[in-house]
Amino acid sequence: MAFLYTIKDQQALHFVTFTVHQWADIFTRNVYVEIITESINYCQKAKGLKVYAWVIMSNHCHFILSSDKVPLTDIIRDFKKYTAKKIVEEIRHNEKESRRKWLLWLFQRDGHIWFWEKGYHGIEIFSQKFLESKINYIHLNPVKAGIVEKEEEYLNSSCGELYGIRKSKIILTEY
Repeated sequence: MAFLYTIKDQQALHFVTFTVHQWADIFTRNVYVEIITESINYCQKAKGLKVYAWVIMSNHCHFILSSDKVPLTDIIRDFKKYTAKKIVEEIRHNEKESRRKWLLWLFQRDGHIWFWEKGYHGIEIFSQKFLESKINYIHLNPVKAGIVEKEEEYLNSSCGELYGIRKSKIILTEY
């Protein structure tokens, strides 16, 4: 039996991964990526969320997060609930979505939305070296997936801003 990760120190930095139900490739469409980035930016402004690095892949997201205002577990819970509803609603009304029928079947069961896999993978960041290794992991994810040759080329990550190439879609906190 798998155990769900729980955050013990609500103010510590954490590396977290959110996975789409059944690893469905939903974030191949910018409209759904924008829901994620806008929601994270809202959580930053309204709830004190801090984002140090991030990447949104086709079927999962990695973040390095902390919060000094609202407990991080509450922010993650609210973020996942809101984005699940919002993305499924967008799928439902998106007439250009060629996979609409299948996605709605996949993400809705017995009147309930199941967009994200249950829980999330999380690890508390315990050292500068570990933080840097997780940032590298996040930014190299699209390279390892064969999407880009250089990590800074991938648009849905914080790498471009850290390299001074482009502004991040999510507000970054310096570490």
